[in-house]
Amino acid sequence: MDRFSFLNAAHTEFFADLYEQYLQNPDSVEPSWRAFFQGFDFGMTTYNEEQAGAAALGAENGHQDYSGVSEKLQKEFNVLRLIDGYRTRGHLFTQTNPVRDRRVYEPNLDIENFGLTAADMDTVFDAAKVLGKQPSTLKQILSHLKSMYCQHIGIEYMHMENPIYVNWVQERINKNDNQPDFDANQKKHILSKLNEAVSFENFLHTKYVGQKRFSLEGGESIIPALDALIEAAAEKGVEHFVMGMAHRGRLNTLANIFGKATQDIFSEFDGKDYDKEYFDGDVKYHLGLTSERKTQSGKKININLAPNPSHLETVGAVIEGITRAKQDKYFPNDFSKVLPIAVHGDAAVAGQGIVYEIVQMAQLDGYKTGGTIHIVINNQVGFTTNYLDARSSTYCTDIAKVTLSPVLHVNADDAEAVVHAMLFALDFRMQFGRDVFIDLLGYRKYGHNEGDEPRFTQPLLYKLIARHKNPRDIYAEKLITAGIVDAAFVTKIENEYKAKLDENLQASRKKDLTIIKPFMQDEWKGFVQVSDDEMLKKVDTTFDKKKLDIILETISTLPADKKFISKITKIVTDRKAMYDNDAIDWGTAEALAYGSLLTEGYDIRLSGQDVERGTFSHRHAVVKVEDSEEEVILLNALKDKKGKFNVFNSFLSEYGVLGFDYGYALANPNALTIWEAQFGDFSNGAQIMIDQYISCGEDKWNNQNGIVLLLPHGYEGQGAEHSSARMERYLQLCARHNMYVADCTTPANFFHLLRRQMKTKFRKPLVVFSPKSLLRHPLCVSTREALYNGQFQEVIDDASIDKKKVKTVVFCTGKFYYDILAERENLGRNDVALVRIEQLFPLPTAQLKEVIASYPNADDFVWAQEEPKNMGAYSYMLMNFDLVPWRLASLKAYAAPAAGSHTRDRRRHADAIRMVFDKNLFR
Repeated sequence: MDRFSFLNAAHTEFFADLYEQYLQNPDSVEPSWRAFFQGFDFGMTTYNEEQAGAAALGAENGHQDYSGVSEKLQKEFNVLRLIDGYRTRGHLFTQTNPVRDRRVYEPNLDIENFGLTAADMDTVFDAAKVLGKQPSTLKQILSHLKSMYCQHIGIEYMHMENPIYVNWVQERINKNDNQPDFDANQKKHILSKLNEAVSFENFLHTKYVGQKRFSLEGGESIIPALDALIEAAAEKGVEHFVMGMAHRGRLNTLANIFGKATQDIFSEFDGKDYDKEYFDGDVKYHLGLTSERKTQSGKKININLAPNPSHLETVGAVIEGITRAKQDKYFPNDFSKVLPIAVHGDAAVAGQGIVYEIVQMAQLDGYKTGGTIHIVINNQVGFTTNYLDARSSTYCTDIAKVTLSPVLHVNADDAEAVVHAMLFALDFRMQFGRDVFIDLLGYRKYGHNEGDEPRFTQPLLYKLIARHKNPRDIYAEKLITAGIVDAAFVTKIENEYKAKLDENLQASRKKDLTIIKPFMQDEWKGFVQVSDDEMLKKVDTTFDKKKLDIILETISTLPADKKFISKITKIVTDRKAMYDNDAIDWGTAEALAYGSLLTEGYDIRLSGQDVERGTFSHRHAVVKVEDSEEEVILLNALKDKKGKFNVFNSFLSEYGVLGFDYGYALANPNALTIWEAQFGDFSNGAQIMIDQYISCGEDKWNNQNGIVLLLPHGYEGQGAEHSSARMERYLQLCARHNMYVADCTTPANFFHLLRRQMKTKFRKPLVVFSPKSLLRHPLCVSTREALYNGQFQEVIDDASIDKKKVKTVVFCTGKFYYDILAERENLGRNDVALVRIEQLFPLPTAQLKEVIASYPNADDFVWAQEEPKNMGAYSYMLMNFDLVPWRLASLKAYAAPAAGSHTRDRRRHADAIRMVFDKNLFR
């Protein structure tokens, strides 16, 4: 008896459905069927013309023969494999490139590669049902497949693995063969927005010849697509849009999506000075904007385009942080109401490592934002670099596969296809809260900027581009042919838009100054911008004693009904003993600072690598139940807590995470937002964020930001990479009023420093060189009185010595103070005073003058540091501290921050300390 007769007796539709299920998720089908389908697939890979329909399955004694399966059934399976081939690889054979032929990929999708022939074209196959169709001929099935997968939209989705997502995509594209379906009014609106995009670029090209603008020409269809996205998303309940993009097309987007007054854009092109002296501004294509937009249906929405520097992809991390802050603040239970949109360039999205860091955030509790729509304006060239030299991956968007996100590749010349793809992306994001990518295949009409000559490096490509019509003219011809508009309509909307631009240009030239509006000004109501004089004024950071007692009780009491490891129990309960004995350590003071702010209504966000416990086991903001690893956050047990406390261990990223937290602080000035580096020098992995945003965002973009950086710093013999937070780099960046830099030596001062950060009516970034060994140093403790009745001390004078006997005054900062103090006691030197500069920038010059004046007999002044001469604060002090002549006590200059040998490191450290007490060792 034929062992496969049971297959022939059953209806082929049953097999089609089962095979479809197997293709999507092999583990979901019964094991014997799975083995059969595996054998069938294996057999098809060895298919040849001489043995049509034969299939083989590797077995212990050779290959099994499936020749008993009817030819009809075999053909049904072949059609299913053909459908699967289009679903899996159809995107490789699309018509998505508007200016040149696509690369050739093998094997192709010819039916012969699936065991089918021209003789099968008129045969009706039940397999069509997996496409949502009635049984159809192979010819009809092929027509549907080519329409869905191989026209102006190519889609990658079979890699997503989750059958729910895969089925959703298939059902969506099966409905209309993945083709746009807009009515006449919608098409006219698309044409109108496309006209704005094209006309805007043409106007600038004629009025500002040769000026850099990073034009959108070749990708103008993103404007009607963004317009449609915002309109449709608002109908789905989205209330805030947060967008980040690099230069290309930015001015067009500001004008035609965000409604920025073109008068202001023209003023920027004319190079006028700014209306504020303290504000230096930035080039026009870096600026951001926040505006309120009213949709066609009357909904008011908040739209934000974040400012960004020339480091192209950095803004992607920032907008994710802005988005999360808005979600936490306004819609904590429905993240879908804030939509992040990241616009990339093809070379940047493939080449910049931060994109990977951002994508890895997408599903992490501390950083997820409910799905981002990523749009790549694909010019097919990066500055002068061809795409084949710009990446190893097939597509610039292959980063999407990290999070199993769908990708749509779209021909930028087909405006309807681009809008269709954008609406698809929106629906996917709103349905599943996950990222989705759109690869907008276009071109760059001019060079990298309008003064560049692209024919130097891409002569053939730019011959093609020179002959190519713009997307508006292509679409207008399509609508004219369809009878939806006539040529007069197209001319009318073009002339009207140009006339409006002309009018605004003339009006702008009557203004003398350029006015730059701050980004997200609504979030910053009540805050003021200040100079460094205001930054040096004392701030009341005292806190009610009884309330502090309650906070201490909360953070020192573990739930009685849960079991914790003995070390955790001791650490937590010891807080009470330290508090009662007036010996409060760093970790306890930090927790008390957080608790005090929470009771006053401020939110706190703390993130970074291992911050929940703290790299040096000092924080324990989150403790784990021993048997279940249930998380307990004692600060959340505060009865009168008004703010939200969030602490998140980050993934192993500095660049992306700091960018995220900077964005978070930008959107919520009433949240104490802290990023802690695992070791201080690890912040060099985020140097671009520090250089381009943190140190100068207010000066360039008029944006305040209160981000706090905790950078563990101190020389304890741990080698070059675990000693220095590179203090010199931050101090070199300090100027005017741009940020605070502090290096505290007492828990109380750290307590007040954190409180001061929130108690002012302005916000500045705060860089804190935080301790390691001082976390448990027996002398690094504070009293209760110093916490609830103290204030931040920019300078701490020496209160333990008779000032009249002092001949040498030593200025130092941070942990080195305790090392010098120990040596002074060892030597019995009562003629040496130790003055701690707790705030390095702004330098408290007036206070230092008072301190110096209090030592009437001093004639030897020293700046002492444990860092080498070419590092630390020496060069900064040399430029800024001229109140008295002083000498240096430090190591000589070195290339590495510290020696790898513990013995050598300690010897050098001791040498620097000896120089403090012996001026003859000065070098």
